[in-house]
Amino acid sequence: MSQANPTRDDFAALLEESFSDGHSGEGQVVRGTITAIEKDMAIIDVGLKVEGRVPLKEFGAKAKDGQMNVGDTVEVYVERIENALGEAMLSREKARREESWVRLEEKFNKGERVEGVIFNQVKGGFTVDLDGAVAFLPRSQVDIRPIRDVTPLMHNPQPFEILKMDRRRGNIVVSRRTVLEESRAEQRSEIVQNLEEGQVVEGVVKNITDYGAFVDLGGIDGLLHVTDMAWRRVNHPTEILNIGQTVKVQIIRINQETHRISLGMKQLESDPWSDIGTKFPIGKKIRGTVTNITDYGAFVELEPGIEGLIHVSEMSWTKKNVHPGKILSTSQEVDVVVLEVDPAKRRISLGLKQTLENPWEAFARNHPSGSVVEGEVKNKTEFGLFIGLDGDVDGMVHLSDLDWNRPGEQAIEEYQRGQVVQAQVLDVDIDKERISLGIKQLQRGGGEAVSGELRKNAVVTTEVIGVKDGGIEVRLVDSGVETFIKRSDLSRDRDEQRPERFTVGQKVDARVIVYDKKTRKIQVSIKALEIAEEKEAVAQYGSTDSGASLGDILGAALKNRGN
Repeated sequence: MSQANPTRDDFAALLEESFSDGHSGEGQVVRGTITAIEKDMAIIDVGLKVEGRVPLKEFGAKAKDGQMNVGDTVEVYVERIENALGEAMLSREKARREESWVRLEEKFNKGERVEGVIFNQVKGGFTVDLDGAVAFLPRSQVDIRPIRDVTPLMHNPQPFEILKMDRRRGNIVVSRRTVLEESRAEQRSEIVQNLEEGQVVEGVVKNITDYGAFVDLGGIDGLLHVTDMAWRRVNHPTEILNIGQTVKVQIIRINQETHRISLGMKQLESDPWSDIGTKFPIGKKIRGTVTNITDYGAFVELEPGIEGLIHVSEMSWTKKNVHPGKILSTSQEVDVVVLEVDPAKRRISLGLKQTLENPWEAFARNHPSGSVVEGEVKNKTEFGLFIGLDGDVDGMVHLSDLDWNRPGEQAIEEYQRGQVVQAQVLDVDIDKERISLGIKQLQRGGGEAVSGELRKNAVVTTEVIGVKDGGIEVRLVDSGVETFIKRSDLSRDRDEQRPERFTVGQKVDARVIVYDKKTRKIQVSIKALEIAEEKEAVAQYGSTDSGASLGDILGAALKNRGN
């Protein structure tokens, strides 16, 4: 049933029907026919009952060369069906862009590369023409490494990879870097396949770091570590290499998965450690140069590629707790003695102090036991005095050797640091680097009295003045001389060799077993007295064959001794 008066909706429906014959409307790409060419414009009929004009320049080189003719079929984009002049607004440029988007989406979905031209620089990067569609190329995606001048790359067709597409917003982001990386990876893989470990090749130093240098082997870089540049110590690669320098290297290792290549230069030279034992026998004195100083010692280069270590303990006979830097300095030439060689670990132990005479040997030679020396009090401790002597060595006066008649703890109070004193050399232990001194041995009265009254094997009465774990300290009652009875000398019976059974102030008889008139040293033993008394009792009261037991004999001897 038809209506007599058509409404506005009826007219809209009729208009829509008029475009339903296969032609597209606004916002789409349609095919049209060139009906005329006027100056720089092409008149095109797209079947919309109106014609449109398109500037010839939008058709590119084809129009410039005069190849556009009346009757040619072209694709254009319909911006508006009719403008104020009654013409359709058409655009060939937008049609090309729409065509490009379709092709680019297909390639993007397939992961294929596209070709484009960098034509302008914008904030953060560049614009790329992808055959009508404009894409953004971030600066970070231009090359594998940052480049300062991109001018040589502009206006030249080259491959790109589409990273992102958003048709609704009209955004396309591309990358040139990923294309280069893929090509580089393919190239690296091919180059690596042609290289072998142990192969000697030439390369160009491309970059230098603190830990080594990167060498270009013709499309792929290898790392030449600083430790593989020379057999000698190399503090920094710039000591022997420069950027751009051509070097001959040996391939040490190839990682087929990561394509990392390790290179070496020193491997092309003979190993100086191969006959190290012959070159540097133990005990040999040799001159070298200090190359490095650490807290634990100093490294000395004996020849190029060969370094030895002077441990801090082998630097000085007398300076025990001094930093090596206080004794030696880098680049200093020094004489050293080879102490140990380990070819397997590539280690040489050196000694600096061995080039000088052992000061304790020199002291023992120049100051035999019994000689008198003079020195300055360097330190006071709980066991005695330390005296500075010739040759920068120290000697110790034990508390027991300070005075004949007074306890050492009391006598030591008379001495002060810096005071010059005289002492007698009692003993020199070269291996333990110890010098024992005595001050009381130079005193008159006490020593002479002892000398006149004491002799070896004499029986003396002592007073216990101290009980220690290793024995007891005693003082001879008659002379005041102090000495120490070791645990093993406390009794003939091992069960009685216990220091704790003695108390301070207790009187104990003992036998003199050592007495040196020269050094005034005395040593007494309770055990020796017991053994001597047993022998004397046996001799005096007869043997056990008389019928008396050994206990009876000893009892009679002790009873007689008590009387």
